[in-house]
Amino acid sequence: MVKIGNIELSDFPLLLAPMEDVSDPPFRAVCKENGADLMYTEFVSSEGLIRDAAKSVQKLDIFEYERPVGIQLFGSDVETMGSCAEIASRVNPDLIDINYGCPVKNVACRGAGAALLQDVPKMVKMTEAVIKSTHLPVTVKTRLGWDENTKNVQEVAERLQDIGIKALSVHGRTRVQMYKGEADWSLIARIKENPRITIPIFGNGDVDTPEKAVEYRNRFGVDGIMIGRATIGNPWIFNEIKHFMKTGEKLAPPTMEQRVDVCRRHVEFSIRWKGPVAGVFEMRRHYTNYFKGMEHFKPYRMRLVEAMTFDELDYILKEIANNYSEILC
Repeated sequence: MVKIGNIELSDFPLLLAPMEDVSDPPFRAVCKENGADLMYTEFVSSEGLIRDAAKSVQKLDIFEYERPVGIQLFGSDVETMGSCAEIASRVNPDLIDINYGCPVKNVACRGAGAALLQDVPKMVKMTEAVIKSTHLPVTVKTRLGWDENTKNVQEVAERLQDIGIKALSVHGRTRVQMYKGEADWSLIARIKENPRITIPIFGNGDVDTPEKAVEYRNRFGVDGIMIGRATIGNPWIFNEIKHFMKTGEKLAPPTMEQRVDVCRRHVEFSIRWKGPVAGVFEMRRHYTNYFKGMEHFKPYRMRLVEAMTFDELDYILKEIANNYSEILC
């Protein structure tokens, strides 16, 4: 069993990575139904939360069926991050996570996310401020370093564990790499091999098949795997990995009927969260991913995007299921 503070997980948990404009409550709901063990919110801006900005506040929405779930915060100011941890703790998540890994320009160039890898003393102070501001377990997600010449994640792991974080997730790329090239898990393995490290270490980056999940577990010795982009339009990847780990056999690909059913569930959760208008609108970006690779699907995708109500969407989804009923995706 893997433990993060008082949170008990399975022997080898699978985590849904925090992803901007992806890992909102509806998406988390379908991932939970399909085997995710621990999930995180989209990252929440500390400055936005202090200003009470509507978008940041809405990202604090969590629901009982998601648990265990963590709220991820990012920012560049130590005091503000401490205050935001206190605010986020009031909505009663299971943990608080700090983002020291986001590589995108408008985050890193403002001194937040992966930028803190260039200033480890400040990272330590910020983490201490968050830990002191919450009664919840605090975890961190980061990268190998800023660039090839500054891969300092082993130092980061030791220093953050020493001040009290309860788990560390590491994406196997530097900030400069962004999402290019192949993720390097060798440094993640070295953290896990370090006798000083006692907290759970989760690996992240490029795990997109059950076979790769098993290979990386065995090869790098991590305590669990965090999966991000491979879940988009593919939330059943968690159950596929678990089945393969348990039996050594691959599950059959989801049928079109199963794919449609998960998409419909996603729509239902979206409407429940955002309402009948915004909930339908928010789903538009997901249809391409759910039905990727289907031949002659463009007319259906256009109809789904243009639909204005759940009843319209439901009718189209039933038509898709019927017309592609013999196809395995």
